[in-house]
Amino acid sequence: MKKILGASIILTGALLSGGCATKKYVQQTAAPIQTKVDQVSDQSNKQGTEIDAAKKDIERHETAINAAKERAMSAENRANEAMTAANKADQDALQAQNTSNQNTQAISSLTTALGNLDDYKLQAETVVPFGFNRDELNPDAKQQLDQFVSEHSSFKRYFITIEGFTDKTGTVSYNDALSRRRADHVMAYLITQHNIPVFRVQEIGLGKEKPADTGRDRAARAKNRRVEVRLFSADTNLAMSQTPNQAAQAK
Repeated sequence: MKKILGASIILTGALLSGGCATKKYVQQTAAPIQTKVDQVSDQSNKQGTEIDAAKKDIERHETAINAAKERAMSAENRANEAMTAANKADQDALQAQNTSNQNTQAISSLTTALGNLDDYKLQAETVVPFGFNRDELNPDAKQQLDQFVSEHSSFKRYFITIEGFTDKTGTVSYNDALSRRRADHVMAYLITQHNIPVFRVQEIGLGKEKPADTGRDRAARAKNRRVEVRLFSADTNLAMSQTPNQAAQAK
């Protein structure tokens, strides 16, 4: 019995002694692991902080990039607008230059034409009478115009002036309109019946102005109801070769 009790005591002591040793071993083994865990946790927390900071930096950079893109787009739009304005300015300048050149040519042509007018001399004229308050051409008036054109059809460089007149009877506005109608009928007859080019004819109605006779009787009024037709030409050689009768009519 004593042997059994002694063995039990020895076994119990061994167990107690072994339990303390196991706890110490566990503590010694777990401590480095916990240290590692703590280090990993700290490192993870640090990396998380760094990631958050990096995210914030990226967001700031994206904001800056977007702002830069907007400024760039705005600058590009302004550049395009400036380019459009510059192109329009170039077109306007080119158009202005073309207009200036056209005006210069027109002025040159006009100057030449006005200079050439000095070469045009009165070569012939005729007076077409009209009845009281009439503007139509009667057969005698048409025959007179036919003869006028036939006698002077050899001219090449020429123009014709047609001036319509009235007597003093009636209002100024009515007489002005009547004189224009008379001149219009003469002009239309020359153009349609004798193929006179329109650009060679100049016509005007002068009403009761420039009376042919300043008298107050019926005969004077009849002389003032008229259309005067004149032919001007720069064909001096033809003018010199006119017959005496034609030369007399041209005076």
